[in-house]
Amino acid sequence: MDKLNLTEEEWRNRLSPEQYHVLREGGTERAFTGKYNSNKADGVYYCAGCGAELFDSGEKYDSGSGWPSFTAPVDIDAVDELRDSSHGMIRTEVRCAKCEGHLGHVFPDGPGVGGLRYCMNSASLDFKPRDEAE
Repeated sequence: MDKLNLTEEEWRNRLSPEQYHVLREGGTERAFTGKYNSNKADGVYYCAGCGAELFDSGEKYDSGSGWPSFTAPVDIDAVDELRDSSHGMIRTEVRCAKCEGHLGHVFPDGPGVGGLRYCMNSASLDFKPRDEAE
């Protein structure tokens, strides 16, 4: 996958302030405030920073955490996972493999076959209904 490398000024022009905070600064939106937390429509979730395909609605479930949660990405190569020891915890950060934007974290408490919960920020995602998905 080709990487998307932009300057900070280009990122600021491309993203809303909230998207910039989440994707480029590793921020987190408040629980239950994101526009996709309760979204149940059939479709595909893309990176809000670069448009890479990340998650399918068929893998989305209501985790009760307050953030959109998925059991798996569309392709394991669509995301990168990194050790995150910030805030006095050890977690696994999830980033877009194409633009390296912060998406959220993955936890080992999901319901799927792999037992994972990809807990994402709505601000890091764009959603397209299945009939509009690329």
